[in-house]
Amino acid sequence: MADYHVLLLGAPGAGKGTQSKRLAEAFDLEHVTTGDALRANKDVETEYGTPREYMDAGELVPDEVVNEIVEEALSAADGYVLDGYPRNLSQAEYLSDITDLDAVVYLDVDEDELVRRLTGRRLDPETGDIYHVEFDVPDDEAVRERLVQRDDDTEETVRERLRVYRESTEPVIEHYRERGELVEVDGEGSPDEVFDRVAETIRERA
Repeated sequence: MADYHVLLLGAPGAGKGTQSKRLAEAFDLEHVTTGDALRANKDVETEYGTPREYMDAGELVPDEVVNEIVEEALSAADGYVLDGYPRNLSQAEYLSDITDLDAVVYLDVDEDELVRRLTGRRLDPETGDIYHVEFDVPDDEAVRERLVQRDDDTEETVRERLRVYRESTEPVIEHYRERGELVEVDGEGSPDEVFDRVAETIRERA
């Protein structure tokens, strides 16, 4: 397993999940996401309670709990690609205290393109599979006919999600930019094209 420590940043729809999984496979890294880490450690006791207590109540898990769970996940990995954390400046500062990053990659995608990607997503209500009206159209006509758009994928909702993202996460991007650690990579183009750019950046930085 490689020992690269990679942080991937980007807005909803930028392709973080897709690229993180590919990077993990290509470089033999652990793919660490906040959601997976919380689910895998939902009964871990912290000073502020367990993640399960908040998740079962439908509440946001506090930063203090998320921080401890992410730290546990990173300490168990020789190399990792981190996706979905940090979400705010406090978490970014905590991350700087617990690990050294080899590469901080920001997937730069124009907002209109993000909206196009997110509003084009469609759900198969029978299987839960996600498709896209442009990029991933199912071959089966019966599947195509039953696809629906989720409520959180309408343009109004998507633009609000992007506004909230910018408000909370822009300081994180500036944090790494000011430290000279941020590398902005063009996140537009095919998944293969974006992957090649990100992989090259990691090799150069790490």
